[in-house]
Amino acid sequence: MKKKKTLSIFTSAALAIGLLAGCSAEKTSETTKNGGDSGGGTVIKIATQSPLSGGAATLGESIKLGAQLALEEQKEKFEKLGFKLELVPYDDQADPKKGVANAQLIGADQQVLGVVGHLNSGVAIPSSEIYEKYSIPMVSPANTATDVTDRGLKTVNRICARDDFQGPAGAKFAVEKLGAKKIFIIQDKTAYGTGLAEAFKKGAEEAGAEIVGFEGITIGEKDFNGVLNQVLAKKPDLVYFGGMYTEGGMLIKQARDKGINVPFMGGDGMDSSTLVEIAGDAVKNTFITSAAGIATATEAGKQFAEKYKQKFGKNIESYSAYGYDAMGVLLNAIEEAIKANGNKLPSREQVAEAVRNVQDYEGVVTKVSFDEKGDNKYAKIYIYKFEEATYPARLEDEVSK
Repeated sequence: MKKKKTLSIFTSAALAIGLLAGCSAEKTSETTKNGGDSGGGTVIKIATQSPLSGGAATLGESIKLGAQLALEEQKEKFEKLGFKLELVPYDDQADPKKGVANAQLIGADQQVLGVVGHLNSGVAIPSSEIYEKYSIPMVSPANTATDVTDRGLKTVNRICARDDFQGPAGAKFAVEKLGAKKIFIIQDKTAYGTGLAEAFKKGAEEAGAEIVGFEGITIGEKDFNGVLNQVLAKKPDLVYFGGMYTEGGMLIKQARDKGINVPFMGGDGMDSSTLVEIAGDAVKNTFITSAAGIATATEAGKQFAEKYKQKFGKNIESYSAYGYDAMGVLLNAIEEAIKANGNKLPSREQVAEAVRNVQDYEGVVTKVSFDEKGDNKYAKIYIYKFEEATYPARLEDEVSK
C-alpha cells in the first residue's frame, strides 16, 4: 500500500509539472506566433516561395538563395532596430495547388510580413490571391505573365519585365536580326508559356513573319517526336518555345537529332545552366530573351556573385540576383514602415503600402520603381545567344521600354 501511495504521489506531481510546462510552452508558442519577442527582439519573418524540388528547382533554389543572402546581410541592422529577421522558405514545387496551400500557411503566420516569389507565373497568380486576402506584400523576382499585375491587387509587385514586353522584343529580334520569315511556335500550356508564346506570335506577325504552327506540349513530357515531325513538315526558319528549361532542353536536343538545325528561341524560362546540361552541344544556335540581366556587369553585381559562390558553393543563375534584389526591396520597405510607425512593428497593410511606394531603389542587378500596378518602371529585356555549350550565354542585345 505504501508503495502504491508513493507511486500515486509521484505520478500526480509529474502530471502537474507536465501541465505547467505545457501551458508555458503554449504561451511561448502563442507569443512567438503573434510577433512576440523570441529572445533577440520581435521576430519578423520573410517567406520565399519557389520550386525547391522537381524540374524547375535550379532556378527556384537560386531565388531562395539570393533572398537568403540579402536577408542575412541585413540581420544586424534590424537587430539594432529591435527586430529579429527570419527566413521561411517554402517549396511550391512549381505546382499551383501547392503554392496556394503554402500561401494559406504563410497567411496564417502573423509574423510573416512579406513574400519573395514565385518563379512560375501559373503558381504566382492563384497564390497571390491568398496574399491579397491576408494583406501580405509579394515581391516577385521572376514572374513575367501579364495577369500577375493586371488584376489590380494592392499586394502584388514584380521587379522583372512583363511578357507583353518580352514577347515582342524577341519577335522583333527574330524577324529583323535573324531574318525569320516562317516561324513554328511550341508552348507548354501554362500561364507563363502560353502567354509568352502568344505575345511573341503577335509581335512576329506584326513584324511581317508567318506563323506556320502553334502547338502545345505538356510539362513532364519527354518524347517530342510528334510535334517535331510537324516542325519538319512545315520547314520553318526558326522554332520558338514558350516554356521552361527542362522541356526546352529536351526539345532542342531531339530537334537537332532529327536534323532540325534552324535557330531555336525561347524566353526567360530557358535562362538556366540546366538547359545546357540537358541539351549539351545541341544548345548551340539557341537564342533566349530574358527578364534577367547579367549580374556581373556591375561592380556590385560582381561582389554579389563572389559572396554567393563563397557561401553556397555554386555559381549564380539567371534569377539569383533578382531574388537578392527582391528581398532587398522588401526589407527596405519594412524598414521604412517601421520608421513611419514610430519604430514599432508595422502591420502587413503598412508594409504593403511601403512596398508599392518604393522608388529608385538601387539593386545589384536592377533599379526598382513601382508603378500603380506594381510593375517596375526600370525593367528591361535581354537577348542572349548560346554559341557554345556553356552558361551563361553571350549577350546580344538589351531592350528598354
